[in-house]
This record gives sequence, C-alpha cells and structure tokens, in this order.
Amino acid sequence: MARKVADTGGVVVLGLGRFGKSLALELERDGVEVLGIDVDGKRVQDLAGRLTHVVEADTTDLEAMRQLSVGEFRQAVIGIGSDVEASILTAFVLRTLGVRTIWGKAVTESQGKILEQVGVHHVVRPEFDMGRRVAHLVRGRLLDYIEFDDGYAMVKTTPPESIVGRTLAEAGVRSRYGVTVVGIKPRGEAFTYAVPETVPQAGDVIIVSGDRTKVERFSNEA
Repeated sequence: MARKVADTGGVVVLGLGRFGKSLALELERDGVEVLGIDVDGKRVQDLAGRLTHVVEADTTDLEAMRQLSVGEFRQAVIGIGSDVEASILTAFVLRTLGVRTIWGKAVTESQGKILEQVGVHHVVRPEFDMGRRVAHLVRGRLLDYIEFDDGYAMVKTTPPESIVGRTLAEAGVRSRYGVTVVGIKPRGEAFTYAVPETVPQAGDVIIVSGDRTKVERFSNEA
C-alpha cells in the first residue's frame, strides 16, 4: 500500500495533529496521495475515510517505518511539534531510511535549529510565520503578505494614489519606489501580468515584489 502511494509521487505525513491533519487533507484535495501516520489511534480513526491511507504507528520506531515503506517516499512532513523528542527521533528515522526531502514543524527557534542539525531540509514554524504575516497586514494597507528568508517580499495591495491613472512607466514605480508591480487585477476581472504600459485604477488589486521595507512603504503611500 505505502509503496504504491510513494511510487505515484505521494507524500507521507508523520504526526496528524492540527498542522499535520490540515496539511494532509489539503494535499489530498489537490490530488496528492497521502500516507498519514500517527501513534494516537483517535487521530487515525478521525481521518479514516477522509485520507486515502492512514495508519496507527510509532513514527520514532525505525523498524515500523521500514515495514510501512516510508523510505520509498521522496517527500515526508513531520507534523509533530509539541513533543520535541518524538520530532527529532522521527527526523532521524527518516534520514536513516533515506527520504530525499524532509519538512519539519518546529514550535520554537531552538527546536528548528535542532531539526536542521539532524537533517531536516525545510523547517516551518506555522504559529510564528502566521503571527509575523498578520502583523504586517494589521499595520498597513496590505491585503496579503509573503516574506522570503532574505528580506524579499511579495504583497497584494491596492495601488497608491500616486500611480492611479498613470502607466507604471510614467509613474516611475521601479526608479521611484524600488519595487516591481508584477500583476494586476482590475475590478471585476481576473489577475494578469503587469507591463510598463499597465494603468492601475482605483479599486484595482496589484501584486508588488521587492525589498520588504520598500514594498510596505509603497503600499502605504498616500
């Protein structure tokens, strides 16, 4: 069963708490086959019939994971956050089995660093990341916000008055603000790529990319 899921490009999710459960269900909605594993029988029972494959097992048990063919998966997600020891041991098991790409949830910065040290390729901190994202949304005119590790950000916002009714080239968005308008959604229409001749109007929604402080400054321009 697990080998078949792995062969079709499936993902194994280890730990089916709120984060793991949400992730697994979202992957399934997107057409990705998922093998969900958790030591808690109640969580497994809750997802029976909702996930294609869900198994009750100890994710820190190397032999149990080997029997489930977890090592055949190219991608694995560790959804265990509160039990630091179980999270680290699960990461060790996945590395031992040769899983190519491992994602891991961390509750604290120190837990994240430990996961990286034991071989987790991508560490996510959902609560921290969401808190930081909401903070940016609350304090300005941003409609959505994504920040990358190097301080580069992409935001969804409305065009400031200084560029409304003018082409992006005429408004000198890049030279004046140091940001790039990469997409635009005119009112009642779909998103499309922005070009130098694009003319934003009041009520439009635009996607802007650039340095975090510059895109926020641009968005908050009166």
